[in-house]
Amino acid sequence: MITRITNAGISAAAQRNLQTAMQRLATAQTKASSLEAISKPSDNPAGVATSMAVRAETRANAQYSRNVGDAQGWLATADTALASATTILNRVRDLTVSGANDGGLNANGKEAIAIELETLRDSLMDAANTQYAGRTIFAGTSDAGVAVVKNDDGSVTIPPAGGSVDRRTGANTTIRVDTDATAVFGPAEEGGDDVFSLISNIIKDLRAGTNISSRIDQVDASMKQVRDAQTSVGVRHATVLAAKSSLLDDAVTLEGRRSAVEDIDLGTAILDLKTQEVAYQAALAASAKVLQPTLMDFLR
Repeated sequence: MITRITNAGISAAAQRNLQTAMQRLATAQTKASSLEAISKPSDNPAGVATSMAVRAETRANAQYSRNVGDAQGWLATADTALASATTILNRVRDLTVSGANDGGLNANGKEAIAIELETLRDSLMDAANTQYAGRTIFAGTSDAGVAVVKNDDGSVTIPPAGGSVDRRTGANTTIRVDTDATAVFGPAEEGGDDVFSLISNIIKDLRAGTNISSRIDQVDASMKQVRDAQTSVGVRHATVLAAKSSLLDDAVTLEGRRSAVEDIDLGTAILDLKTQEVAYQAALAASAKVLQPTLMDFLR
């Protein structure tokens, strides 16, 4: 069977080919201008699914990074407060040692030490009530607003801290960012006094003329408790810094994965654009050669 090819058929085929070439050229122009491999889901359904998954991981990574930044703030503030508490207790110990020297101090000297100890006790309370972003770092989830409370009679109370304050730094990783005031400033031994009551008792003993030599070991125990808490904070801070470094690496990796799916290379985009331009120009030239004028064109 002989198939007859008419001018109309040739013209229709040429138009289809031109339209296809023009569509490819338009697609190449869009990609070259936007440098996006996917402009709509139908361009690459599998790539869109991969891109959505990577973007979800990226958002999670960004949230973990914000959590790490907040954890750094909490722990750095706690470290500073504990360092200040250690300095204060060092001075308390020096004064206790001086006050225990009964033969070298008169009543006025002991009173001067007692007054300085009162100031140091208040400074230690300020350190214990240190806040970060409006939250008391030694009070946990307590709604008391402070970690230690000074009563009207001069005594100090440490309210229950409640639960711990945690920050999630990974899909399966959390880090505690607060420190329990009782573990830091509470009794260093069972049945003992908290550090504030200890200082108050030293002050009372000085003013009563009682020998305070036995208080030195108690001060040492309280200092060790504060140093242990600072060590714990330092370990957790190091863990947070390691998590921060890991999250930064993950962010770079995720961006690379996203770019591999969504972005196209500029050189590749320009090369494809030039290729499609040449193809379109060739299609135009070929169509002009094939579609020769007919008798009807002259009769119009």
